[in-house]
Amino acid sequence: MRRLLAATAAALSAAALFAFPAQASAAALPDFDFSACPAPPADADPGTWRCEAFVAQGALTIGDREIPLGEMRLTFSEGKVDGKYAQVFGELRHAPARIRDTFGATLQLKYGGYSDFQSNDERRGELDLYASLRHPLLPKECTIGTLGAPLHSVVEDDPAVPFEVISKKPATVRFGVVDSQLALPRTTGCGPLARVADELLGLPSASGRNTFKMATYVQFKPL
Repeated sequence: MRRLLAATAAALSAAALFAFPAQASAAALPDFDFSACPAPPADADPGTWRCEAFVAQGALTIGDREIPLGEMRLTFSEGKVDGKYAQVFGELRHAPARIRDTFGATLQLKYGGYSDFQSNDERRGELDLYASLRHPLLPKECTIGTLGAPLHSVVEDDPAVPFEVISKKPATVRFGVVDSQLALPRTTGCGPLARVADELLGLPSASGRNTFKMATYVQFKPL
């Protein structure tokens, strides 16, 4: 998932500059919410900071089971401090997504405490996550990964959704990211039904058997 975020950083964060190619054809854009943008640090270099608001649609595949995730929203701010790149995480919002054939269980992604959205030649970004599992028969503490031991996602460009500039004013882009190496552990905190939850979801599931994909719109706002 690091490339999901780095997808923004590489393509968008190559600098604090907005040097984009010719504008792509207009598309139906989502509403972007900048209310959770974190303020630049007190020692930030003036005029270098901006907020990035993500609106993504994707899916998590565990073995042969695909879980459509619906919409995920994420914000962070980036710029320079003493001439060096810096970033501050804002917020991740994801509504519970229904898991088919699990008697009504849902999965909700949560921020795991680490992110790196500056892309490089190897990945688009990195993000720590965990997933909250909800069902009337499961304890509310039931998760895949935890805040203390999160899932670590490193995302790369998804050729199926190439990078494109949607608008220059306001600066808006679209791209796809994919993590095909995400490892998923057994569930945690799921009580007496932990084994049933693991068997239904196919957990644990080793790296190489799972895929996390997102098609993402990003809009930028100077701070």
